Amino acid sequence: MFGSNYGRDDRSNNSPINEGEEYDVKIEDLGRDGDGITRIEGFVVFVSGAKVGDEVKIRVNSVRRNFGFAEVVE
Repeated sequence: MFGSNYGRDDRSNNSPINEGEEYDVKIEDLGRDGDGITRIEGFVVFVSGAKVGDEVKIRVNSVRRNFGFAEVVE
């Protein structure tokens, strides 16, 4: 009844992003752990080391069901 993949990658997800892809984004908000937050087609992505207002190129590291993680590409 309940799967054991809570919080893990879900290959059947419908996210608009994929691991390894790069995007030019603007950081819109700050997460509770200090990561920047952006949205790609409404999909939330946490960006380590980014600040609100930054316009950066990011690379997606990990994608979950409802959000993703990325890093700034230099």
